[in-house]
Amino acid sequence: MEVGGLYQFVLLFVLVGVLIGVGVLTLDKFATSSGVTGTAATAINNTRTEVANISSNWLGLLITIGIMAMILTMVIGSFAIRGMRQ
Repeated sequence: MEVGGLYQFVLLFVLVGVLIGVGVLTLDKFATSSGVTGTAATAINNTRTEVANISSNWLGLLITIGIMAMILTMVIGSFAIRGMRQ
């Protein structure tokens, strides 16, 4: 991953965040609708909670890994260019 790929990287995580937000909102509205039984509402609420945990627990870790990959690419690339000059 290079700095030029930063736009796609950020866009990907914005898209994932929007999808998670829309999914949680949809599940919340669906759980409160009148045609859902109590057991189904409990299952939907549990699903909503777990989907929301993705954004709070895993998304930050994935962003950190992506940034570390960019830093490693720049460091390793600088050594490769330096070796080609000599």
